[in-house]
Amino acid sequence: MSPKTADFLIVGAGSAGCVLANRLSENPANRVILLEAGGRDINPWIHVPVGYFKTLHNPNTDWCYKSEPDPGLNNRSLDWPRGKTLGGSSSINGLLYVRGQKEDYDRWAQRGNRGWGYDDVLPLFKRSEAHENGEDENHGGDGGLAVSLIRAKSEISEAFIEAAVEMGVPRTDDYNGAEQEGAGYFHQTAKGGFRCSSARAFLNPAKKRPNLEVITHAHTEELIFDPEDDKRVIGVRYSSKGQTHDLHLNPGGEVILSAGAIGSPQILELSGIGRGDVLQKAGVALRHELPGVGECLQDHLQIRLVYEVNSQTLNDAINRFVPRMGIGLNYVLFRKGPMSLGASQVCIFAKSMEGLETPDIQFHFQPLSADKPGIEMHPFSGITSSVCQLRPESRGHIHIASPRAADYPKIVPNYLSATADQLCAIRAVKFARAMTETKALSPFIVREHVPNNNPQTDEELLDCARNISQTIYHPTSTCRMGNDGLAVVDDRLRVHGVAGLRVADASIMPDIVSGNTNAPTIMIGEKASDMILEDRARSA
Repeated sequence: MSPKTADFLIVGAGSAGCVLANRLSENPANRVILLEAGGRDINPWIHVPVGYFKTLHNPNTDWCYKSEPDPGLNNRSLDWPRGKTLGGSSSINGLLYVRGQKEDYDRWAQRGNRGWGYDDVLPLFKRSEAHENGEDENHGGDGGLAVSLIRAKSEISEAFIEAAVEMGVPRTDDYNGAEQEGAGYFHQTAKGGFRCSSARAFLNPAKKRPNLEVITHAHTEELIFDPEDDKRVIGVRYSSKGQTHDLHLNPGGEVILSAGAIGSPQILELSGIGRGDVLQKAGVALRHELPGVGECLQDHLQIRLVYEVNSQTLNDAINRFVPRMGIGLNYVLFRKGPMSLGASQVCIFAKSMEGLETPDIQFHFQPLSADKPGIEMHPFSGITSSVCQLRPESRGHIHIASPRAADYPKIVPNYLSATADQLCAIRAVKFARAMTETKALSPFIVREHVPNNNPQTDEELLDCARNISQTIYHPTSTCRMGNDGLAVVDDRLRVHGVAGLRVADASIMPDIVSGNTNAPTIMIGEKASDMILEDRARSA
């Protein structure tokens, strides 16, 4: 039997992949196949906003990666959740809609990546967005991705915002508008009390098209190359239910890797594209030397401070049977209350020191506390003040260690290896603690629960950061865009030196954006689809 063929083979039905499947299949003349290693998004907890408590660390919906022991974190390993279902990580994330700073994208363009400045990408953010307030100069009103405002507010949340205002941070209702700096409530990708994942926003409207085929439980093993041209991709090989299948491209077709910052470099390396020494050690024959594959990894590291307070928080409701049942009923009957909320309620973008042009730290505030998401709440009224550095300089890497696609690559983040990151971590903890001493917030604070050893000196604060920090789940830049020696794709996302192959996901970011990465990754899917269709029309 001859392999199936398509004009576009998309590997990964995540935040960008679902957008690509929608846009590339709009023309019925284009045959599109979308491969997803996970299953369909039928787990009901995927669609409940607070359901990430149930889908994180669940091997049916989460790849459950772990980083290698990291010297920057006193040799701790961290859980690295990544979505393993239609919608990818947009189906298990915290629903927080953040674009980053306009300067992020202008910096990409200034490095020679044509068409990636903020003025270039703003129309793409708007095209994908259906903001509940409708269209304006900064937001879209009729896109597929529902963006809503948080309405479940509390006394302690308001106090946290006012504490930031006392610290000199302006109050804002729209950190995705003209200026990011400010304190206010998160925007979230939800509508009517349900999560709006990339699958719901972009794949569901397209999945009945006869020219689009979605294949789940399809684990991509490697790329297939033209036997007469070992630098031209002509298909994909994947495994499903113990069997191996090949998909081939029609003439002029393309494979688009949208498997994320872990999956995309892994597939490239399994196919012989990457650093020769890495591939040799893993037992893979080198086909095309591309030193940047898997390198330049960046992630946001959050320092989670926990406080006991004298005000009611979600800990009190969740830890007691009757209030907990009331939360459930409120959601079932009205789609309201805590179960309709994303991972955090209050967002603060602030400058940790004078002289900065843009914010360099971000707070995620939660009116609850636990050791980590998905486990029991603390037995006291607690809040979590999580702060992360927006533009870390530390870079790590992700590389395969064997030729088998089922074996996880090794994740080496190198957190806090850069001196600038260490200094920012110290400033961030000081800023967070100073907020608890403001007139607005100090009346609520009973004690500092985490850290529990009362660090004071800069050395103690840095060691505290090493001991309590966690990833905030934003891996990027492992197939970064550019024209330097470590760039993997050009500014049209074509893999350097390989024909018929592009990468379109968070891995192409030249450096990490100043905020959560889901919305920028969806934008990358929009941008990639435009460029692919433009190039196809040009070559026709």
